[in-house]
Amino acid sequence: MLVAPLPSELIKGESGNAIWNPEQYGFIKEGAEAPATVNPSLWRQSQLINMSGLFEVTDGIYQVRNLDLSNMTIIEGTEGITIVDPLVSAETAKVAIDLYFKNRGTKPVKAVIYTHSHVDHYGGVRGVVSEDDVTSGKVKIYAPEGFLEAAVAENVMAGTAMSRRASYMYGNLLAPDPKGQVGAGLGTTTSAGTVTLIPPTNIITKTGQKETIDGLTYEFLMAPGSEAPSEMLWYIEEKKAISAAEDATHTLHNTYSLRGAKIREPLPWSKYLNEALVMWGDKAEVMFAQHHWPTWTNEKVVNLLEKQRDLYRYINDETLRMVNHGMTMREIAETFKLPPSLDNFWANRGYYGSIYHDVAATYVLYLGWFDGNPSTLHELPPVEASKKYVEFMGGSDAVLDKAKKSFEAGDYRWVAQVANHVVFADPNNQPAKDLVADALEQLGYQAESGPWRNFYLTGAKELREGVKKLPTPNTASPDTVRAMSLDLFFDYLGVRLNAEKAGDAHIVLNFDFGADGKYLVELENGVLNNTKDKQADEADATITLTRADLNSIALGETKLDQAVSDGKVKVAGDNAKLGQLVSMLDSFDFWFNIVTP
Repeated sequence: MLVAPLPSELIKGESGNAIWNPEQYGFIKEGAEAPATVNPSLWRQSQLINMSGLFEVTDGIYQVRNLDLSNMTIIEGTEGITIVDPLVSAETAKVAIDLYFKNRGTKPVKAVIYTHSHVDHYGGVRGVVSEDDVTSGKVKIYAPEGFLEAAVAENVMAGTAMSRRASYMYGNLLAPDPKGQVGAGLGTTTSAGTVTLIPPTNIITKTGQKETIDGLTYEFLMAPGSEAPSEMLWYIEEKKAISAAEDATHTLHNTYSLRGAKIREPLPWSKYLNEALVMWGDKAEVMFAQHHWPTWTNEKVVNLLEKQRDLYRYINDETLRMVNHGMTMREIAETFKLPPSLDNFWANRGYYGSIYHDVAATYVLYLGWFDGNPSTLHELPPVEASKKYVEFMGGSDAVLDKAKKSFEAGDYRWVAQVANHVVFADPNNQPAKDLVADALEQLGYQAESGPWRNFYLTGAKELREGVKKLPTPNTASPDTVRAMSLDLFFDYLGVRLNAEKAGDAHIVLNFDFGADGKYLVELENGVLNNTKDKQADEADATITLTRADLNSIALGETKLDQAVSDGKVKVAGDNAKLGQLVSMLDSFDFWFNIVTP
């Protein structure tokens, strides 16, 4: 039941930057026919997602929907409220909680629950609680085991590439209109505000664990390695309500995310949903997730869990059946079909994930990238191969002439594939880029999956206009850096080490962080190793500093030389060695090319 619509005002940051426009999808009208430029099935999903505002799920449970990619859930307890998954940005989360307070009265926040380790489920936490209240014990934060490590590692180790690709996946660079962004299938899009993170105070470690949170009884089900590396579902006994986190939503989800991520295993995912049925299937009356809308009545809850359970199990088992018949990744993904009972079930449609890329990912999960044909074992890289393809096909003009005929025949997949070789052979060939863009645009208009549409249309936009630096979420935020363990911090330095710059250098450094521990860091063979609780007697230098000063340097708030000069960083030994190591570290440019070399 709708309690109140979203405020219509544009949400802005401190500098006046746009973070979220609640009215940006106003063109998606309930009951309106799908435009010719949007897949009708995706259009209907977008209409349902665009039902925005504060909703009552059941007595004492409320959700704010479409104020970010995810939902924020508010559960009323005996003394206050528990907030589940406070969106991507602090700014959108603040507006969401204020909307609840306006309509349900101001109540103290007693707890926050992170269902899992993706940024749209914790990033807005400072918009709803203060760190002082968490530190004092006034507010508890619950999360599944491994949450902090997973949340931080995913957004750091390959964070630049993931975030850049996410700008394609969620359509951040597209205008919201019938020819542009109409949603991501899981939600509309991501906000572009301040990503925050307060570490959890209470860790859930096992299935069957019960916790009383603000007078209500929660029973938890651990689901690591399903939709996220760290994830949990639960049942609230007094409400007869299941929180499905993100493991049972109204779409086929990603077992592989197009933004880039570790492949998720469909078989354990299926088994977790079966476990939820065993634990709660005979008593649940409502199930809500952190995207989409709830499911009411026991019959419909059980049906959704069963259909989604069997969806992920079928993807696993049928892919492996075809693998064992000798089929390759592309062959399997192209011919794979769900049984009608699963394919025709609305919540199993590929609005976010897709059968094609989930099945391909399952192949890679079990067999890796190589298809077994030695001709594909050591193929030429894209630019070099493209030049040879174009030469063999008679040159750029000949390829484009044939590709234009294919375009007129509606063979857009082939046009994108073949003309892309001309782009990579000659990135200054604008007619080739325009033709690929035209083909991608048509593929985008046809796509049922929101992320596929957004990838196609964003690729077309950048082929025509070049890379434009537009607002998009920054997951490597200050809170993320502060939450990194020192082990992860030094591992990430290893990722940034440019081995060519390092050459045959050998540097040994002791780091002393006082109460936060000591580390030995050694550069040798173009590799940066770190060892906790160890110091070398013959180190080139010993660096003493606090973790807070390390964070300040890592975030660019303080220059290393200035910190040494100010005495915040003390170096005993050869000071030049530390500077030498820092000079070998790469910085990553977010706006790297994707559709051109």
